[in-house]
Amino acid sequence: MDGTEERLEVTETAGCCGPGEACGDTAAPEGRVVHRDEVRDFYGRAAQAPREELCCPATHDPADLAHIPEEVLAVSFGCGSPMAAAAPRPGDTVVDLGAGGGIDCFIAARRVGPTGTVIGVDMTDEMLEKAAAGAARVAERLGYDVVSFRKGFLEQVPVPDAGADLVTSNCVLNLSTDKPRVFGEIHRVLRHGGRFVISDIVAERPVPDALKADPELWGACIAGAMTEREFAAHAEAAGFYGVTLERDYLWKEVEGIRFYSTTFRGYRFDKAPSCLYRGQTAVYLGPGRSLTDDDGHTYLRGEVVEVCADTAAKLLAAPYAGMFAVSDPEGPPTPCC
Repeated sequence: MDGTEERLEVTETAGCCGPGEACGDTAAPEGRVVHRDEVRDFYGRAAQAPREELCCPATHDPADLAHIPEEVLAVSFGCGSPMAAAAPRPGDTVVDLGAGGGIDCFIAARRVGPTGTVIGVDMTDEMLEKAAAGAARVAERLGYDVVSFRKGFLEQVPVPDAGADLVTSNCVLNLSTDKPRVFGEIHRVLRHGGRFVISDIVAERPVPDALKADPELWGACIAGAMTEREFAAHAEAAGFYGVTLERDYLWKEVEGIRFYSTTFRGYRFDKAPSCLYRGQTAVYLGPGRSLTDDDGHTYLRGEVVEVCADTAAKLLAAPYAGMFAVSDPEGPPTPCC
């Protein structure tokens, strides 16, 4: 989103965090605030007049794009390739937030196959219109139709509870000023064992209020950027575990602050009402001398540790899979308390 080409106007109308709400405390000059309607209008115009690198460059495997119409590629404004990183599985239900013209949804459609489901969510009518038109052509080329688009907001995702295996977004979370609410919605719509993979712009240190007050920098993915630590903290507070990050590249530097394209992953795991032991043990294999998990358990490399059934299941799944040797003896579980 190149804010130098088209200024995101600031008015005193409805807000960006919910119907009729203002965008948190993002005060613009003269006491005004940046509102959701302005962001929506900004991208509505971008849908009608596509511009290169509206946010920042993203690369894709050509095989993932072969079935996607050129007009969709022209309105693909993102900062990474979350769908390639997520590697959706056949039969998965995928929800893409801020779907825009639908590129990530159409990449997912090829990956999930005819038994999967892909749902794109966007707040911009113009983008949804282009996405729906693209969906028909994608379905024709793939030979099956698994993609649908819904109008909605990051803070109010129109998907039922526990309805998705995977949630993705591509350079969108920075546009919301109610990040905790967004992470809460992502957690709500994911099933037990589900995961998110999100590409976004992050700042190396907190963005000062002076930059947050600049509406042009909201359109440039700068003003609303979190730090990597803030992103992880919001995800963990929402209930996610195993949160990891991978810096993709330096996007730009503004006022001495570096902004990076970063891909994040996190997992939903619903614990049993009480911990049950069935004689399972875990041995941490490395790297490093020790590892502390999200529940505060510390494992020394090579040391045998008794673990409950929940912990054993976690350690056998991503992102810990391959880092532990977990025993699985037969026998009924024993309550620990």
